[in-house]
Amino acid sequence: MRKTPNHDTRRRDFLAGASVLSVASIFGVKGHAAAAELETRRIRIPTAPGICLAPQLISEELLRLEGFSQIEYVQVNYDEFPSQAAMVAAGKADLTADAAITLTYLAEMGKPVVALSGVHAGCWELFGSAKVRAFRDLKGKRVAIFGMHSEDHLLFSSIAAYMGMDPHKHLTFVTIPEFDAQIKAFSNGEVDALIAYPPQPQKLRANRIGHVIIDSAVDRPWGQYFCCLVAANREFTERHPLATKAALRALLKASDLCAEEPERAARILAEKGLSPSAEIALEVLRKLPYKRWRESNPEDTLRFHALRLHEVGVIKSSPAKLIAQVSDWRFLNELKREMKA
Repeated sequence: MRKTPNHDTRRRDFLAGASVLSVASIFGVKGHAAAAELETRRIRIPTAPGICLAPQLISEELLRLEGFSQIEYVQVNYDEFPSQAAMVAAGKADLTADAAITLTYLAEMGKPVVALSGVHAGCWELFGSAKVRAFRDLKGKRVAIFGMHSEDHLLFSSIAAYMGMDPHKHLTFVTIPEFDAQIKAFSNGEVDALIAYPPQPQKLRANRIGHVIIDSAVDRPWGQYFCCLVAANREFTERHPLATKAALRALLKASDLCAEEPERAARILAEKGLSPSAEIALEVLRKLPYKRWRESNPEDTLRFHALRLHEVGVIKSSPAKLIAQVSDWRFLNELKREMKA
């Protein structure tokens, strides 16, 4: 999804061991009666930075209640994989939340990854320099990206398409693979814009660096769509449908918990080193609509980005073909009924 070195060591320590505070006991969540039927008790989930990924970061106890006894949090090696979803597609992990636009591109590449559900909207913000007041002002200017076909490159391309611009002609992409280095280049005027993910927007505002051009939580049309979807390895879903549904149920319960008890979720994230502070985590959790999975159609999100990327030639396949290839909503539809969504 996105890479930044902040808090990785403490994150690994937390996710490798048992949580001192049982998320399940704190929130009073019960297990599922069908746990004994799982085809596998093992689930591998990528570990990645980003407060917006809170549901999967606090889901360990919920996964245990669903019947998983071997829960592995696998650190993403960004030198090998550009995103969590790419790691899942490669069979190095089983399930994760990741950017919808990334899943669209992986489908174009024929990767065996499948979208299962929406999670939330609004986790990215586009920052511009003083000479950039709106996205159209970026025409002919330099924008920072982690790499070609990374999430931020695809987002810049999608936004440009929506604005009637050609990203290949009108934007100059500057590859800077670490976010701290992007901030430095942005502060020094070496690039004119970047896309930030929690807690980076909070850091930029605290240091009075740049200003927000697009906030995907509130600005249309981006606020209407999911930023992140739950995705799984296709072979895992085919071989382990009950386990897939159970794992998705755990993540969706965790999403509800983030929405209903953000103070407690924020405190857990901060205590375990998953956020610079409980205050920052709470700001993010209160802002992001974690119950969006109950209300919105994730297929609309895939269609929106597929159309935009198709318009500018980033993907060649038709949006309809990509959506059919990358999505499987049967688990979500069942869980919406069961969880009274």
